[in-house]
Amino acid sequence: MVRFGIQSPEAPVAHSGAPALLPSVLTARPAWRFLMLAEITNFAAVRRHVGCTRSDMLVADVSSRLMEAIPQLRLTVVGRTTIEIALEGADPAELDTALDDLRASCDEPFLLDGETHRLDICFGAAAAHAAYSDDVRLIEEAEAALAEARAAHIPVRHDVTAPGAREIRRIAAELRVAIAEEQLFLAYQPKIHVRRQEIGSVEALVRWQHPSRGLIPPGDFIGAAEEGGLIDRLTIWTIERAIVDQQRLKEAGHDLRIFINISGQLLADQVFVDAASRLIMEADAKLGFEVTETSVIRDPSSAIANLQRFADIGIVIAIDDYGAGLSSLAYLKQLPARELKIDKLFVTQLTSSNRDPLIVRSTIDLAHALDMEVVAEGVETHAALALLTVMGCDMVQGFLISRPISLDALLRFMEEDRHQSVSRDTRATFNALATAWKRA
Repeated sequence: MVRFGIQSPEAPVAHSGAPALLPSVLTARPAWRFLMLAEITNFAAVRRHVGCTRSDMLVADVSSRLMEAIPQLRLTVVGRTTIEIALEGADPAELDTALDDLRASCDEPFLLDGETHRLDICFGAAAAHAAYSDDVRLIEEAEAALAEARAAHIPVRHDVTAPGAREIRRIAAELRVAIAEEQLFLAYQPKIHVRRQEIGSVEALVRWQHPSRGLIPPGDFIGAAEEGGLIDRLTIWTIERAIVDQQRLKEAGHDLRIFINISGQLLADQVFVDAASRLIMEADAKLGFEVTETSVIRDPSSAIANLQRFADIGIVIAIDDYGAGLSSLAYLKQLPARELKIDKLFVTQLTSSNRDPLIVRSTIDLAHALDMEVVAEGVETHAALALLTVMGCDMVQGFLISRPISLDALLRFMEEDRHQSVSRDTRATFNALATAWKRA
């Protein structure tokens, strides 16, 4: 899979020199799927000039302009400011050409009620082989690219290629060595309890410091670990490392629960379940397991039974990425979960969408009715944090609080109480939103 983001119209775009995207390419069994997200980044500024009613039509204006540039697009409006764009092609280079064409089409001012206005459009995109069926991964990569383009204001590109069988074997072989030679380490992202204004837990994320290729992101090796039969060893290593790191945190006066992501493959693996349970009980560790609903759906009876076994020995079960997949109340009510994590897809659009706040608030109410605490991930702005606080969200994590950081950096973060500065900066926004929300 390939992903990249570009900021339009300020940022220059490097032209790939690829041939123009032709209709004939799209009808000849395309080998690649493209997913693009277009976002109006100056929506609020334009709304002040044209009013709320007219501003709600801006996505339609942009959609028409994009369709004029490439009629083969399949467009879906997914918010007041965001459009999802699907396309196919014979070669990934065609995505560069398509984005160049779309960006150029939006450079010209828009005529809105007789006045010209410039709309700044930010694009994030992902590409995958047509045979690659992970739609969730595709949209996640497009969202990540859009977020990076929005933040950097310069062209951003990442190659995250879905590996073939030979590449999977190579990565798996190197990963086996990496586990044995301690090339891996854990990065930690704190979760703040909103009402108590304290860090009660952290999420552990595996990182690979390759001796020759440098830092390899998890998206480049987790899939290979699953396909190559190494995900059990990788997860056991993660549990062992988390137990050691947790003890170091405790010795420094920070009694934190560490959450670990568990692959759906492992929820029905009795050997893994036995080994993980034994490790955690012998160490008397405070851990949590984050699982997705889609991972439970693979083998519901085994997954639910093993999750209950984990819960019985004190492991806190958290439902990760809630809302991103096929969320099912039938499974939700059966899971022995104590936390529900709202997917960042809804959190990042919280202050720029009409529907997302309603979805988030109803999800919070649902989780509380099921005796679960709610974690919002992907919190990046004070306004989002303030709104989540007003809605009754229990915990938050995201770049506003901290990026995933090393254990040493986490210790300094805790000792300096850096999360308190985030709370202070959010308080004024919170007071204003609380008043408005109570009046609504």
